[in-house]
This record gives sequence, structure tokens and C-alpha cells, in this order.
Amino acid sequence: MFSHVHELQFEAKPDGPDAAFARRFQEVLGGKWGEMTVAMQYLYQGWNCRLPGKYKDLLLDIGTEELAHVEMITTMIARLLDAAPLTEDEAKGDALKANWASQNPQHYIENGGGGYPRDSMGNPWQGAFITASGNLYADFSLNAVAEMQGRLQVARLFHMTDDPGVKQLIRFLVTRDHMHQMLWMTALEELKADGLEDMPVPEAFSRDEELDEFARLYVHASDGEQALEGRWAQGPLVDGSSPSIEATPRAHGDRPTPPPGDPRLYGTPHDASSSLLQKAKDLLP
Repeated sequence: MFSHVHELQFEAKPDGPDAAFARRFQEVLGGKWGEMTVAMQYLYQGWNCRLPGKYKDLLLDIGTEELAHVEMITTMIARLLDAAPLTEDEAKGDALKANWASQNPQHYIENGGGGYPRDSMGNPWQGAFITASGNLYADFSLNAVAEMQGRLQVARLFHMTDDPGVKQLIRFLVTRDHMHQMLWMTALEELKADGLEDMPVPEAFSRDEELDEFARLYVHASDGEQALEGRWAQGPLVDGSSPSIEATPRAHGDRPTPPPGDPRLYGTPHDASSSLLQKAKDLLP
């Protein structure tokens, strides 16, 4: 069950209209790494979590807080659009005309002067952006990445505006992104300490099923020699083991010889009686 209060988690108001920045701000609302994504991702991970207790509660806590961030950014976008010129004639001066030319017309035409779940280019937010795999180690790892990408984008936006009120909201958002990064990274460590999950993911899949000759193999597949200077090529790896080096990639399998295709699929060769088809059949064991 959800409940809503009208007061915002953090208060910040712009000094004036800025339709161009409202468009930019859409990226951290409805973009791939925006607040819509993390809110839905954490909530679906929580709703689907089969482990009652602290991890499920953590997911629902942070997911619900992210909904508050969705509301704050949407509110800020609406405020940035208030009193913004609707026509070029209303845009007095070069600065306002440039701002008017950079606005997102859908903000007015489709939403009546408000934000919506799309990115800065007007592409709709997609449910495909979210991941809820059911494996908490995999999901928490992705959540940490999501916070890193979100904080990175909001930090870039900080340098795209001079509005003190907008900057104050961005300060709040980067602060919470920092905290959430630490929470997910700490939760990963606690999963290990609780003996629930560790590397590799999924840990429960038997290591006996892995192929030993490839389990610690670093394939040097590019001509960048410095790659071999990294710890990933020299060890120790995160599990304490040392990698072996395949300095030149080599084939470990035979060259495939595909069988002739079904003539009803009209591939090449298309004639079942053709000599090419017969030659292909003759190559088969």
C-alpha cells in the first residue's frame, strides 16, 4: 500500500523560467538512468524479492524515496516552464529568444506546461530500462551502477545552469545519489557476510560445471599491449587466483560447416536439385 503527502522531500525553487533547461532536466527524469528508472527498478526488485527481511525492506525504502525524487524533478520542470514565452514574439531579447528556440514544444503541446516520463530528446521512458533479476547480488551491483550514472548526469547538469534554486535541487540529488551508492555497495558486502551470495553470480551454480582451461584465461584480443600490465592480467583476481594469458587469440574449435537449408525458406542455394546443394550435402559427416 502506498500513501502520498503533498510536502516535498526537499524544497528548491528556480529564480525564473528556463524552458531550455527544463528540457535538459528531462534526461534525469525519464532517461535510461533517470529517476523513473531507479524508482521502478528498486520497487520491482523489492516486490519480487523472495527473501523477507532487511534486503527486501531496503529495496522498498530506496525505491519509494526515488518516487519522491521523480515528483521533485517533475515539479521543478513545471516551475521552469511557468511564465516561459510561448511564442517568439513574447521572447524579448536574444537570450530569451535562444531559450525559446531550445525548448521542448511537447512540454506545452502535450503536457500543458509540465514534465513527463521522457528523456531530453522526447523519447518515451521504457520499462525495458529496469532490471529485476531476482538475484540480489546482481541487482545490487546494477543499482550501484545506476546511482553512479545518475549522479554523473546530474553533476553535468549542475554546470549547465546559473539558477541558484535549480543548483540547490541538483546539490540535493547528487548528495542522495552518493548515499545510495554507499548503501548498495554496503549491501553487497553484507550479502557476502551473511553467506547469501558472492562472486561469481550466481554463486549457487556449481563451479564443477565450468571449464577449467577457460576459468582463469585472459584473452589478449586487442593490439593494446598495456592491457597486460593490469592486475586483471597479472593477478591476484578478486578471488585470490592468478590468470593465465593467451597472448594471441586462438581457435579452440573447428570451422563450422552449416547444413543445407530448407528449400522452402528460399535461402541460397534455393534449388534442392542443384549441384551446389548436393556438394554441401556431401560435406556433411
